[in-house]
Amino acid sequence: MNIIGIICEYNPFHNGHLYHINKIKELYPDSTIILVISGSVTERGDLSLINKWDKTDVALHYGIDLVVELPYKFSSQSADTFCYGSMKILNILGVNKIVFGSECNDINKIKEIANLQLNDNKYNDIVKEYMKKGLNYPTALSNSIKDILGITINTPNDILGLGYVKEIIKNNYNIEPICIKRNNDYNSLELSNICSASSIRNALYNKEDISKYVPKYSYEKIINTRYLEDYYSYIKYKIITEIDSLDKYHLVDDKIIPRIKKYIYVSNSLDELIHNIKSKNYTYNTIKRILVHILMSYTKEEHNTNVDYIRILGFNSKGRNYLNSIKKNIDIPIVTKYDDKYLNIESRITNIINLKTNELEEYKYKLIIKD
Repeated sequence: MNIIGIICEYNPFHNGHLYHINKIKELYPDSTIILVISGSVTERGDLSLINKWDKTDVALHYGIDLVVELPYKFSSQSADTFCYGSMKILNILGVNKIVFGSECNDINKIKEIANLQLNDNKYNDIVKEYMKKGLNYPTALSNSIKDILGITINTPNDILGLGYVKEIIKNNYNIEPICIKRNNDYNSLELSNICSASSIRNALYNKEDISKYVPKYSYEKIINTRYLEDYYSYIKYKIITEIDSLDKYHLVDDKIIPRIKKYIYVSNSLDELIHNIKSKNYTYNTIKRILVHILMSYTKEEHNTNVDYIRILGFNSKGRNYLNSIKKNIDIPIVTKYDDKYLNIESRITNIINLKTNELEEYKYKLIIKD
């Protein structure tokens, strides 16, 4: 039996995501599909456009069987940590295939690059040389791969796919990686039938109609939207009131603190602050993640990369039956209702986001079941 894993943010769920699910069902008609989904904050350091429960409802409506939350400590990090947490959860859940969107659509190329990064010391030396020349880390990686293999990989889904494959190789997971051609430019802000989540978020923020670019049930859920930009006053307040203790927060180091202190008083928006702080050592998304951690009071002390539990957000009858069949073999807690022992960080983040959205507190949400 094929147990298919998907790692997605559904921010928001759009026509490309529906194509992805339908393609999996076409290739593997008798499969069980398990989704690991970012909860409140995404890999780029953005807030999820809608809450995790509405995203779960949409996912189940369009054919996912079991939805599992990727905890904040993984979902809000760079690609390596994001992929590590996601793949570990899928492996614990017994997935034997992972299917992801890819710009290059060449799994052998992705495997070749993964093996290079994991096993070739020459590659690491070249990366260091590029960084000495002033290139940022992502560009140094891309240039080093091109120098050795003659391959260019710099698009978001390929980079995440590469991260998934590296985790499979490093940990000897019994999971087959499969890619599906991505039919749009992830970073493009142009709207089309199958367009990027970035373009949809941009259009929504600018009050444009996006109803043609997302399935109907997903469109109906896009209410109470939240954008990190709208929380800038909270971020600024936290930085100013904790100006001498910012180093307690995750990812905040001694080099970036002076830049934050220099620009926080003169920056009038989140985007302006990020661009002011940005340097060769700190990319736009890195700074956004740092600011999210400050907003969420997420400290170095509480950060770890342990998978301590698996939180179920929802399932249909097939997903429930599969979960029941494997849970006796899982040696960490499976959380199906609110438990502060495991979900205190997620609850805090929900409450902070709710300062503007006025939605329910974390403990009031129930498991979503669709039969």
